[in-house]
Amino acid sequence: MSDIFISYARSTAEQAQAVAEALRGMGYGVWRDDELPAHRDYSEVIEERLRSAKAVVVMWSAEAVKSQWVRAEADLAREGGKLVQLTLDGAPLPMPFNRIQCADLASWTGDLTASGWKKVAASVGELLGGADDSAEAVADAPTPLPLPTKPSIAVMPFANLSGDPDQDYFADGMVVEITEALSRSRSIFVIASGSSLSFKGKSVTAGDAARQLGVRYVLEGNVRKAAGRVRIGVQLIDPEHGAPIWTHRFEDTLEDVFALQDKVALAVAGAIEPTVQEAEIARLSTRPTEHVGCYDLYLRAMAAHRSGAKSGILQALDFLDRAIALDPAYGPALGLAAHCHRMIYIFGWTADPQAHRRQGLALADLALKAAGDDPEVLATVANVLTFLGGEPEVALALIDRAIALNPGSSRAWFMGGPMRLRIGDTEQAIAHLETALRLDPMGPFRVVQIGFIGQARLQQGRFSDAVPLLRESLQEQENARCFAFLAACLGHLGRAGEAKAALARYRDLTDQPVVETARLFMSDPAQLQLFLDGIALAEGNSVAENPTVD
Repeated sequence: MSDIFISYARSTAEQAQAVAEALRGMGYGVWRDDELPAHRDYSEVIEERLRSAKAVVVMWSAEAVKSQWVRAEADLAREGGKLVQLTLDGAPLPMPFNRIQCADLASWTGDLTASGWKKVAASVGELLGGADDSAEAVADAPTPLPLPTKPSIAVMPFANLSGDPDQDYFADGMVVEITEALSRSRSIFVIASGSSLSFKGKSVTAGDAARQLGVRYVLEGNVRKAAGRVRIGVQLIDPEHGAPIWTHRFEDTLEDVFALQDKVALAVAGAIEPTVQEAEIARLSTRPTEHVGCYDLYLRAMAAHRSGAKSGILQALDFLDRAIALDPAYGPALGLAAHCHRMIYIFGWTADPQAHRRQGLALADLALKAAGDDPEVLATVANVLTFLGGEPEVALALIDRAIALNPGSSRAWFMGGPMRLRIGDTEQAIAHLETALRLDPMGPFRVVQIGFIGQARLQQGRFSDAVPLLRESLQEQENARCFAFLAACLGHLGRAGEAKAALARYRDLTDQPVVETARLFMSDPAQLQLFLDGIALAEGNSVAENPTVD
């Protein structure tokens, strides 16, 4: 059980998170009601956590004073002699709590040296037997935090290089916006901006900040304003190796400050999530595969899955089976396993495709139940349902929800592309794929996204535009589907020799009839017929001899 229980009103959730992170920085275990499990009665869990905690921090506010839940939790803590009170807005406390010392955190921004915070830290330390001898020791020499099980990051205060103190608000605003954008990702643990901004004006290295906040990665930035324009530089640092693993520079006008902050925040979040994942996978490559945890196995599966080849997908599925055995409710592993079965099914890499279809759908259902609010899981499940025979409306609703939850997720936008191609919505498909490429222009899925844009151009009848895109994709990764679409385009363009060569390469890679491959990726009858006409021409037949679409 956790050392500390935090009681607060819903409107002050952000402040509660900052307090929780500061207490974790002191080495304590902290519990808030945002960690309620989905399978238990929440009132039972709250009472259990409340009674087992050694200290209960009650965060009073005008709303908390009116809350029967907060008052009941405070009363139980008072009776147990473990109540620590703080006020966020100076609202009058109800009886009998107005007769107990209350720390003032009304203007607290996460500064560990603030007098109000020192009072909270001292009271908590006394109740828990003194994790540190004094609040001063906590402020001066914070205990390094253990790293979370998933990738973790802190967005540090941006340096204002403009020479204009009035631009501090813009630099601080960038920290808040980027932190909020990153927080939408369920695959990254993000330190709240209140804790990060407590380092403002202090000479702290990336390594020191990472140790104090308990994170693996640190994002640093600077802002320079000149002649009505602003230049923003950012770099993601892995303090363990002391070098940036990603850098970028943005430049724009200051006509709409808030729109610019949104734009930069979305771009940074979209780039950082896959960059961090790549760094984590690279880190794992140096570790043995024995005695690894669920998350490590999931990352290994991600690396194998990216090859797109049969061997890689089968290896990924083996890692995922082991991960699910360790944690049967780990949504990302369930979703990716469903996607592996989807690939085995659509590419005909099995003697029993229906068994893999059933397994894929079953795993997709489990993934939704385990992590139905995770945008990455939603996007993966939506894609699985599209290609394994789920309801198109349900799948599209899931992908739209994934994008709404995290508009900076390149994976969610990418997954939406093939789904919309299948139903013939080529313009929306291209928009999704181009957004994915803009968010993650150098990522491992770039080559696949370009191939799908080539497919979209074929479905639009723009064969000359499709050919270079399909060839670019195939230069980096041979794919039976892309060879089929390339053959159809070349057939329409009258380039018979090249068309036959592409079709022959398709048949080298798979035994699946070309018409079956096309039907898996296209359901619009007119677009499917356009493809089949191109294949007929590639085979040297007239269009009339080509089998028509049912």
